Formats: sequence, structure tokens, C-alpha cells
Amino acid sequence: KKGTKSAKRHLKKLSRKQANFVRNENHRISKEIVETARKERKALALENLKGIRERANGFNREMRWQMGNWAFHQLQTFIAYKAKRAGVPVSFIDPRNTSRTCAVCGHCEKANRKSQARFVCRSCGHEANADKNAALNISQKADLERAVVNQPIVSGQYLLALT
Repeated sequence: KKGTKSAKRHLKKLSRKQANFVRNENHRISKEIVETARKERKALALENLKGIRERANGFNREMRWQMGNWAFHQLQTFIAYKAKRAGVPVSFIDPRNTSRTCAVCGHCEKANRKSQARFVCRSCGHEANADKNAALNISQKADLERAVVNQPIVSGQYLLALT
């Protein structure tokens, strides 16, 4: 029966199992990401997703539900602390316009994003998977941030020695 103590206990048990599964998966995924970055001597750039749930108003019900159940903050936290332990630099990048900007020419326009999956630049014609294009933009933003922070001035010029 609905609402009985045993039903509530059963739902609580299922909820705990789901939370444990998600936590274990996030640990596994974060370990793999950090290990790959450490072995390849690369830095990590992650979207700063602060406020993502508040910005989800324009999405349909199912998408809002998925975003609400996505443990992205937990995954980012796991990546950040494991990266710090492994000596892998992590940058949190403002994701604004990364899905609308061409990673090749830098042209930013809402119409560049043909669909959720497809990116076509209206300026240079560059075509790519939309997520891959956004990831390239995030990577480029991270490189610029590190270049500004890490560059000493030598003979009036900036050296580009990115991590």
C-alpha cells in the first residue's frame, strides 16, 4: 500500500542505493579523468556550473528533472580534490557563449548552434559536434587564463608556456 511504513522504508532503501551508485560512478569517472590528465601532463578545464539549476527555466520538464538529478557538483568536487592531490591544475571556466562561439574563427552567434548536437559557424562554415566545439572553446579559455596568470615578461614580450 502507498504511504505505509514498509513502502517508505523500501523507497528510502532504493534512494540510498541510487545515491551510492551515483557516488561510486562519480569516484570512478573522476579517478579516470585525473589519472589520464596526470599521465598526459595536462591541465583540466571544467565549466563553472554555479547556478545551472536556476538557469534551467527555459528547458522542458524532462530536461529539468535530469539536471536536478545530475550530481555534477559532486563529480566536479571529486575531480578537483583528486586533481589537487595528483598535482594536476584545474580551471573553472565561465561557460557563457561557449556553445555559440566558433572554436576556429571566434564568431559568436545564436544561429551557429543548428541543433542540440550540431554546430555550424555562419561566418567561416566550420562544422562540428556542438559539445566538442564548446569543449574546444572551454579549453581555449583555460589556456588564455593560464597564459595571463603564468607568464613572466621577458624583453617586453610575453612567453607562452602553458601547463
